[in-house]
Amino acid sequence: MKTAVAGYPRIGTLRELKFALEKYFRKEISADELTQTAKELRKTHWLIQKEAGIDYITSNDFSYYDIVLDTAFLLNIIPERYKELEVSELDKYLAMARGYQGENGDVKALAMKKWFNTNYHYIVPEVEDDTVIKLSADKLLNEYKEAKELGITTKPVIAGPYTVLKLCRFTENKGIDDFLDDFIAAYKELIALCNDNNISWLQLDEPALVYDLSDADKALFNKIYDELLKERGNCNILLQTYFGDVRDIYEDIINKPFAGVGLDFNEGRKTFELVEKYGFSAGKLLFAG
Repeated sequence: MKTAVAGYPRIGTLRELKFALEKYFRKEISADELTQTAKELRKTHWLIQKEAGIDYITSNDFSYYDIVLDTAFLLNIIPERYKELEVSELDKYLAMARGYQGENGDVKALAMKKWFNTNYHYIVPEVEDDTVIKLSADKLLNEYKEAKELGITTKPVIAGPYTVLKLCRFTENKGIDDFLDDFIAAYKELIALCNDNNISWLQLDEPALVYDLSDADKALFNKIYDELLKERGNCNILLQTYFGDVRDIYEDIINKPFAGVGLDFNEGRKTFELVEKYGFSAGKLLFAG
């Protein structure tokens, strides 16, 4: 048996990230000082896990604000009103999270919504009709390399395409079907980058699979992953679920060539029953949490 962490709290034991962000918002520290604090926190958290003997340590779980917003930014899901701000990429990101009022414009933050059954809230991505889905994976790759320089090989994590599509708010005439192929292409490109950089594991978080799924939902999941898993190469894909069981899609999941599947045995009331009834594919790793 090996141990894994799906994602590590990023705020710091003394809430260092919170205080650094507040200082940055008050213009008491520079962007460089903020990013240095973030780098030190990542280093501390990776080393804590390494010293604890964790076998599968995660990277790209660090966020200045919200992992869903991180993924939206990675996929270029940035509404035009934020793109028009003549500010840095960091400030554009933070404008989406908390609004911006200054010499370069005046915009409100994106809406927030409750994150499944937790007290946490996520930033709701807004997809406009002219949004161009394209990959910008610098954050994910850079944080993987940061850990590697510390002698720690991590599994990068990103919100999975099914969950992101279901959480997005489509603000005009187009919907999921109009953007599906572009989403798939972007995630294919990410998997190719993982292969190019010898990243052996990529964790795709899909908590939206714990909801009640319609036939259309199941067809969407299958279309996405039938396409993505063709391109996996030498990169092991971990499908990670949480906040419940995946009773409506379990058989589909275990019959796909995921290298690992993460299941919730705590809040997933039927998880044990599903494994007993349908089994678990030989050759896959079960990430039981």
